[in-house]
Amino acid sequence: MANDETKELLEVLARAGVVVRDPDLPPEVRSPDPDDDYLIALASVSRSVLVSGDADLLGLSDQIPVYSPSEFLAMIEHGNSNRT
Repeated sequence: MANDETKELLEVLARAGVVVRDPDLPPEVRSPDPDDDYLIALASVSRSVLVSGDADLLGLSDQIPVYSPSEFLAMIEHGNSNRT
């Protein structure tokens, strides 16, 4: 990705970003790495997808909406959000 494209993507994410309170309850789906569970819970309550290169999170892609960075970029470039 070119520097201009990176800058544009970061600006879009900054404008669209929403601050969400940390959830009080643990997520229904748990990661093999307990340190990832807060991310799953936060994404769940905010109805968001996760974008990560973390193998533990990506291994849950059949249960929660989680994408590798390259999958996410391909998805937004093609306007495809059928997994969310």
